[in-house]
Amino acid sequence: MIRLSDIHKAYGAHKALRGVSLDVAVGDVRVLIGPSGCGKSTLLRCVNLLEQPTSGTVEVGSDRFVFTENGRMPPARQLERFRTHLGMVFQQFDLFPHMTAVQNVMSGPLIVKAMPKAEARDIAMALLEKVGLAEKADVLPRNLSGGQAQRVAIARALAMEPAVILFDEATSALDPELVDEVLKVMRGLAEEGKTMIIVTHEMGFARDVANRVSFMDAGQIVEEGAAAEVFLRPQNPRTRSFLSRFHMRDGAA
Repeated sequence: MIRLSDIHKAYGAHKALRGVSLDVAVGDVRVLIGPSGCGKSTLLRCVNLLEQPTSGTVEVGSDRFVFTENGRMPPARQLERFRTHLGMVFQQFDLFPHMTAVQNVMSGPLIVKAMPKAEARDIAMALLEKVGLAEKADVLPRNLSGGQAQRVAIARALAMEPAVILFDEATSALDPELVDEVLKVMRGLAEEGKTMIIVTHEMGFARDVANRVSFMDAGQIVEEGAAAEVFLRPQNPRTRSFLSRFHMRDGAA
């Protein structure tokens, strides 16, 4: 499904990614963990080319992009088609403030797929029901809680029927009491077999939903493997040091 090969990303003299390679199969739930600033979100944004790698190869399905120093991004129309296969849920929700919840969810099918309005609304309402927000269909984002807004953002991503869903610290902007309602929706997607790549600091959630975990440090993946192995028996000293701050045994986190 996804293959990143030798991805480098530099911002001037700062090297955010240093030769990262990552394979994600259909149905995988891959979780990226690591300290703040280690390159997790940058790597995620390279998957859907919101960030242009300085060098390396990005493959998603049948699409393959090779980047070199001083290379260019693909044409806008090609990028637009490519991104329809990749749903992304951002930290700050990024809902259209002038649109109601149902209008936000309808926007992709209407604008990108040119779907009839009635059909798009039916799909949007079904997805709002899926995330537990059918009763908020006609509410503007400013009148939603953070957790509700993020669930609308997840429904909006699902409306495009993406092959892969990318979550960039989807709960980090939420008050603690609102985190669980978003994680519950994400757990449900994992149980359905959705292919997902998730950047998160919620270690208990990561351990429970991931089938593979990649630990990043200083722009590199320094350890990866099955969730139980990485969380309970980490091999790399840097991974052990990071996870020592969390209580990962006996179902606690």
